[in-house]
Amino acid sequence: MDTVTRDLQTPHPWSLLYADDVFLADRERQDLQGQGQQWKDRRDANGLRLNLAKTEYLECGPQTDGTIGIDGKDLKKVQHFKYLGSILSSNGDTLPDVRARVSAACSKWRQVTGVLCNRRMPIRLKSKIYEIIVRPVALYGAESWPATAKHGQLLHAMEMHMLRWSLGLTRLDDVMNIDVRKRMEIAPITEKMLEARLHWYGHVTRSHENSVAKTAMRLDPPGNPHVAAQR
Repeated sequence: MDTVTRDLQTPHPWSLLYADDVFLADRERQDLQGQGQQWKDRRDANGLRLNLAKTEYLECGPQTDGTIGIDGKDLKKVQHFKYLGSILSSNGDTLPDVRARVSAACSKWRQVTGVLCNRRMPIRLKSKIYEIIVRPVALYGAESWPATAKHGQLLHAMEMHMLRWSLGLTRLDDVMNIDVRKRMEIAPITEKMLEARLHWYGHVTRSHENSVAKTAMRLDPPGNPHVAAQR
């Protein structure tokens, strides 16, 4: 797909390809619709199929009526869509992405509660399982989140709930959070989020000038970009 659409691809980050996931963006709705139709026609001509049911349209900024169409079929217009595991929002808000990561981490935690909530298991083993299996799920994509108090509160509340359950504690036991962390030997997840941001920032600053991340840092598009993506 990368080869057959080479001449259709616009400079990143206006078009991004990852495996069979395609992200297209433009400043005007009509231009984006033209792009989408060109990609559909080119893929059809080379034996590839664009799944219109999985292709969504998102308008950034103030919303207007209508959507775009491909082959005469209107694409579903959404306020949020998931691309490569992260939730993108029409207003740029990252809280929906944080909530989705918290939900995913809770789901992963429930899968390993047989160990984490087993009183016969060593606390050190529980800590390692949490750090290796659960916490990375919660922090996926955290490198691009703003480190606001709301983001930290959501992650903190999730983590303390998991750690207390792992130790068999409830609020009635009157054990402070700092003491829970000492027993589990777990650093606050908010600190790990900041570490991830700094680590990623180092990668970006050292990356090639034409890399996607470096280009995105310099991007200052006028107006309200329109976005379509297939997932």
